Amino acid sequence: MIVAGLGFSSAATVDSLRAAYDAAAASRDVTALATVADKEGHFALTVFAEEMSLPLHFVGAADLAGQRTLTCSTRSRATYGTGSVAEASALAAAGKLFGLGARLLSPRQISDDRLATCAIAIGGQT
Repeated sequence: MIVAGLGFSSAATVDSLRAAYDAAAASRDVTALATVADKEGHFALTVFAEEMSLPLHFVGAADLAGQRTLTCSTRSRATYGTGSVAEASALAAAGKLFGLGARLLSPRQISDDRLATCAIAIGGQT
């Protein structure tokens, strides 16, 4: 099972999210979206999830901090204790939803407007 993790600023638009997702997902068969819980209710995120017809899972900030990421944003590190909200969200959700052994298939990709990131993880791997 494949999860797209999203990180984004409050100014992100649906186009921002779509651009980051398209860059990370390529031709993968993504089965769910995930992001940090404090983004719940963000308009662009809600619209994007509906347009993609994918379930949206929210990850607690404490669950992000324990994830090992490939990239490191100083803002993500300072706010959430992880190098990448997108990578950590994808890993945490893939591991929780689909079993231990989640791993990244794609490190975070950044939208052209730099307002959103997306990373792809697969769960249920040993």
